[in-house]
Amino acid sequence: MTSRPARPLDHDLTERLDELLAATGRIARRHFHGDLESLAAADKNGVAGDGGNGDGRAGNGATDGRYDPVTEADRAIEALLRAGISNVYPGDRIVGEENGETGPAGAARTWYLDPIDGTKAFMTGMAGWGTLVGVVEDGRAVAGWMDQPVLGETFAAVHGRATVRRRSDGPGAIDLRASGCTELSEAIMYTTHPSMFGDDGEVRSRYDELGRRVRLQRFGGDCYAYCMLAAGRVDLVVEADLNSYDIVALIPIIEAAGGVITGPDGRQPLEGGTVVAAATPELAEQAWAVLGTDLG
Repeated sequence: MTSRPARPLDHDLTERLDELLAATGRIARRHFHGDLESLAAADKNGVAGDGGNGDGRAGNGATDGRYDPVTEADRAIEALLRAGISNVYPGDRIVGEENGETGPAGAARTWYLDPIDGTKAFMTGMAGWGTLVGVVEDGRAVAGWMDQPVLGETFAAVHGRATVRRRSDGPGAIDLRASGCTELSEAIMYTTHPSMFGDDGEVRSRYDELGRRVRLQRFGGDCYAYCMLAAGRVDLVVEADLNSYDIVALIPIIEAAGGVITGPDGRQPLEGGTVVAAATPELAEQAWAVLGTDLG
């Protein structure tokens, strides 16, 4: 039986998360701007911690999709987020990339944490990464945050409003709105890396065809590309092989900005997998028509 949340998500939630993200941002910046030794990463899918070159950076092993780095910043940020959320909402379940699940299995509310989404970007000095915090309540993603502390930006969706706050602009929040693009031929599409769809075969062929049909195709961005969709700068983000903590936080941001984000079944992709995020339902429908909805 599913239990009810111990306390509702109140209107002070943004302030509470701001405090947590300010603290996690300090951790992230300290590692990001530190010496290279502070960025040394362990490989969660292998014995070597450096992808094969011994210096803590991606080597040849990073090109085959098996290299899955984790840094001390990942671990420290997730620990801080877990402690802060549990303190305020002790009856909730928490699912994080680094430490799995904690809290009641039957909780009606679950928090999804990705301390550094885009660890490969983080460790190579690129700015597309971010800290993700998402909330699922009664089977739907209802709130989400993406914090990019180096750029000084926090994207959020709480109570149906999608915003971005930039430290350079002061404390005010700016509302987000997707572009309204309805045609593939006019769309700007992002994917973190095409290898998400395999190196060859039918699935990769469909993905490549989608890339040929859009106006502009770019790679990279990780979670930041989804936020640029919400901001109206990108029209389409298409990715595969995602985990729940990679995407839950971004769903409310896209939806509250007027966009759509679905899996092959047409529903919120709470479990990850293959996703299409689009500025409009029409654009999402055209993208799925090329990809096919038989994808896993």
